[in-house]
Formats: sequence, C-alpha cells, structure tokens
Amino acid sequence: MAILNSKIPEGPISEKWTNHKSKINLVNPANKRHLDIIIVGTGLAGGSAAASLAELGYNVKTFCYQDSPRRAHSIAAQGGINAAKNYQGDGDSIYRLFYDTVKGGDYRSREANVYRLAEVSANIIDQCVAQGVPFARDYGGLLDNRSFGGVQVSRTFYAKGQTGQQLLLGAYSAMNRQIHRGKIRSFTRHEMLDLVIVDGKARGIIARNMVTGEIARHSAHAVVIATGGYGNVFFLSTNAMGCNVTAGWKIHKKGAFFANPCFTQIHPTCIPVSGDNQSKLTLMSESLRNDGRIWVPKKKEDAKAIREGQLKPTDISEADRDYFLERRYPSFGNLVPRDVASRAAKERCDEGYGVNITGEAVFLDFDSAIMRYGKEKANISGSTNSSDNEIRALGEGVIEQKYGNLFQMYEKIADENPYKTPMKIYPAVHYTMGGVWVDYNLMTTIPGCYCIGEANFSDHGANRLGASALMQGLADGYFILPYTIGDYLSGDILVGKIPNDTREFIAAEESVKNRLEQFISNNGSKSVDSYHKKLGKIMWGKCGMARNKKGLEEAQKEIRALREDFHKNVKVPGDLYSKNGELEKASRVSDFLELGELFAKDALEREESCGGHFREEYQSEEGEAVRDDKNFSFTAVWEYKPDISKSKLHKEKLVYGNIEVKTRSYK
Repeated sequence: MAILNSKIPEGPISEKWTNHKSKINLVNPANKRHLDIIIVGTGLAGGSAAASLAELGYNVKTFCYQDSPRRAHSIAAQGGINAAKNYQGDGDSIYRLFYDTVKGGDYRSREANVYRLAEVSANIIDQCVAQGVPFARDYGGLLDNRSFGGVQVSRTFYAKGQTGQQLLLGAYSAMNRQIHRGKIRSFTRHEMLDLVIVDGKARGIIARNMVTGEIARHSAHAVVIATGGYGNVFFLSTNAMGCNVTAGWKIHKKGAFFANPCFTQIHPTCIPVSGDNQSKLTLMSESLRNDGRIWVPKKKEDAKAIREGQLKPTDISEADRDYFLERRYPSFGNLVPRDVASRAAKERCDEGYGVNITGEAVFLDFDSAIMRYGKEKANISGSTNSSDNEIRALGEGVIEQKYGNLFQMYEKIADENPYKTPMKIYPAVHYTMGGVWVDYNLMTTIPGCYCIGEANFSDHGANRLGASALMQGLADGYFILPYTIGDYLSGDILVGKIPNDTREFIAAEESVKNRLEQFISNNGSKSVDSYHKKLGKIMWGKCGMARNKKGLEEAQKEIRALREDFHKNVKVPGDLYSKNGELEKASRVSDFLELGELFAKDALEREESCGGHFREEYQSEEGEAVRDDKNFSFTAVWEYKPDISKSKLHKEKLVYGNIEVKTRSYK
C-alpha cells in the first residue's frame, strides 16, 4: 500500500494557488504548432479544453462517439452552473463556495483542487457571457441567480432548464472557430478503445470508426480523457444510453489509477421507473426544489388509496401531509444535499408511504409557490382583489418562465399537468464522484495522460453539490488544463511528430482487433442487454442507495460469475468492419462488468458512511451517515490487476488546513 502524492503546492491558502500559475514552465507560443494533443470526449470539459488548447496554438484532435460534439451528454444538464460572484449580496465568496463544496462532499475531497475550482468559477461566467450564452437575467438586466441544495446563498447561474445545452453550444462555437482555422481535427462517430504508451508516456490512442468499423492509430504528445462518468454501470440511470466508462477503464488497465469508484450520486428528483422494459430514466432538475415542496401523506391508508387511484394528491389536506425534509432538516428544508434528500425519500417509501403504483415515489408540489408568486404579481400590479383563479394564473406564469421546459417534459412523460397536480419523483443514479485519479495538474499516473471533468475524481468528494458539475467541467477545460499541460509539454518541444507505426502502436491495434473479434466469433446465445440488466439489478440492489457487508460480498461474487458467463455465452451478431451497435455495447458492458466488481470491493473496504456512500452498519439513531475520520480520511486509489478481486489499494491522505472537519449537519 502506498501513500500517493497529489503534487499540491505548499504555502498558506492566500498564496498557495495564485502563485502556482507563475511557476509553471509554459511552452513558447512559437513551438506549440509542433505539439499534438488528443482529446477524447467533447462534452463541456472536452469541448472547452479543445477550443482553449487550439486557441493557444496546439494541434488538437477530438474524438466523440456521437455524430456531433453538440450531442454530448452535457447537453442534458438542466439546473445551472455555480460561481462565487455574490450578485445577490447574500454573503457569498470564493471561500464560502470552497467550504460548501468540501462540506457537501462530506469532507472526502481534496482541499487544494476545490479551492482552485472556487477561485476560477467567476471567470467561467464571464467567458460564457462573452460567448453569448443566454443566462437568465433579472428585471434590471443583471444576471439572475437561484439557490441549489446544500447551500444557503444564491450562486447558480442558469438558462431556464437548458443550461447545459446553452453552455455546450458556447463551447461548440469556440471549437468550430478552431476547426475553421485548422487547429482542431474533429473525429465524430469514433470510439477510443485503447491507450498507446511509448517509453512510459501516453503517445496516442486506438480508435474505431463506428460507421465503417475501421480501426486506426492516432498519435500525439499528450492524451486527454474527458468522457464523463460511469453511472450506466447500474443500467438504469439518468445518463444517455451511450455514456460509458470505456476510455477511463482502458487507461486504468494501462496503469492509470482509479479513485473512489463507490462514490456515486443518487439524484432525488427523477421521474420514477414505470416498467421492466425501461432503458433509462429522466431527470427533473434539482432547481425545482427551490420552489417545490416534497411530501408524502402522513397516513399509510391515504398513501395506499393514492396508489390504488382512489384518492388524488389534491384531496389530501395540508394537515395530513408530511413535508418530511422540512420536518427533519428545518434549516435547509427541501434544499438539503442530494444524498440526504434521496435517503430520506427512500426511507419514507420503504415505510409504506410511497405514492405511485410501485410504491416508490414521493410528491414534489408547486402549489404554494404558484400562489405566492401570484400574490406578489397581483400586489405589484395593484390587483389586490384578484380571485384565487386569477392569482393562480399569475403564479403559473412565473413558474412557467422559470421552469417551463421542465414542466413540459414532465407532462409529456408522465401525462400529468404539474401545474395542477404534484409531480412524482424518486431517486435515481445520476453522477459519479469517483473516477480516474489525477494529481493537482490533472495528470493521471501515466505521464502525458490527463483526465478532466466527471471522468476524474478530484473535486466532489463523496457527494457533488448541484450545479457544480458544469462548473468543474468548464473550469478544467477553459482555465486549468490549458495552464498545467504546458508544463509537461515543454519537455517535448524537440521530440518531433510522434510516429504511429512503432511496435507499441501495432501491438495495441492488434490487441483491440483480437478483443473485438472474440466477441464476434463467440458462439453464445444471450444478448448484451440481458447481461447489462442483470448487472444493473445487482448494482442497484446491493451497491445502490444503501449498502451492507453481506450484500457487497455477494455482489462481488455475483458480478464475477456474471462476467465469466458473459464472455462464454454473449451473442454479438454482425461483423467487425461495419456499423455494429451490439459490438459497441458488448465492449462497454465488458468494462462495466469489471468496474462493477471494483465498485463493490471499494464500497466493502470503506467501513463508514459518507455522502453518497451509505453503509447501513454505520449510521446514527436518526439514520444519518456516520463518518470515520480516524481510519478513512483518504482517497481510495486502486491499481489495476487482471483479477479484480486482487486490485491493489493505495491511499492519498486528505489533509484540511483551512477548514474545520466536523460532522456534516443540515438540521
């Protein structure tokens, strides 16, 4: 077991990070045209990094499995992006954003990275406004803010419920400018299937054209992985069906350590599962918790009547409603962090108070907000004698302006009007705080291989606060990687172009071909999806919102057995050199079946509860998470072994010199 050094600069908090940039050995601009960078993934992190690095003069190749970078899953982000600008004058600051993020992550994130993230957050908003991102504005024309779970200030900038889409379009336009200049070569419908290492350094990738099936070698002086998270290891998640861990897992198998795989976020406001044949889940933005109140009936008989269709939620009087988050957490109420809200909803449903046909849903009600906003509008207009219907119409107009597209989405999916009847929501797998381990410069344990955005582990600890994912992705891409990668590349100025016909490239290409041909030639009878669904049931049942030793031990054995059966009996029709969706899925599910076992192993080793990792053995009498700071205040960093059960654990000790570590409380 080793203690990892995250290469954090020394010094007091006031000068530790601001002085760091000036010490970096940047590449002479005249020499950058000789340096090539591969970026895998073109979401917010990858797209912003590609645009910024090309602007600096590097030659960039981008790879994405979608037909366009603008179809990256970042487009699905709804609620907003955090930044410490204090536009509301409510006491926000860089330090407060830093503190809220560390606390929200249950004191399991790296202090230095989080502070740097808070520092650059304000620059992100200025950058995006300059790109034309249409952030919401208040009546006076200033950028508007709203609050998110886990904080008591308004620091979230937003564009209705389409923030991710608008930010991605901004990054995409910046990329297009560099494509036009010839500084970016964009490879769409390509998937990275292996990393090529030459003399100990990352020097390129092997990628497959998903339309023609062609497998090709691509060389560069550095490789950047920006492919998002691994939530689809659970099969049902809020992620797009194509989201996968392939790139991150391939570099892990080549020597990049993987950190905290069990730190996975369960989002509290998802449209509930509707049937066994469902392939993904739909998220309702956390921003809805600003104005929505979460409740279940106080009486089990009322909940049962609602499930059976004998009562409507509007039939339940105010006195017979249990606003359980407001009851349990009076200081934060409906704005507690996601892991806290999710566990509370699960507990109510497990006790028999669930409100949909499966018993796994709670209500998110906007009636109070509609009436409040309506009265405010009526007072402003002087219509103090308005009827309740007129007030309601005014209030619905305000809600429509703030969340209209989200309400439309819900009505299309659930066939219920959320203006008239409460939404039904239930927790679902959403984001992964774990990921590839990186140092302070965002480089993995493989020299020359970097990892940014959700694909790495660095900023969120055991739980991500809402609206911080977009902040991290754009911070990494626009303001961190473009500075730190120059330090590494400064040593490669005289190396010249990296050839792609060396034995390392040839061997990696042959390895990819052999692996894919094994799937094609496998004489099995079971579909890829059947294995993915079985894995998902194991993961959700034994590694999901609540975990225990017995279940995690069973999960490891069951996943190992499922993986062995998969490689013996999976059937992949079609051929290698053509468009083959089943082959793509087989490769990804193969990675999930390895990651799933490591996930369970990591959760079993961490004998505490913190953030999104909740071990049933370690909870208070009130059902709150109980951390063990004496024994588990570290990042669990795993070194790959072919036998996943023998993966080697390294520990990066977490040291906090600028905040007080204490029991996380939102009461």
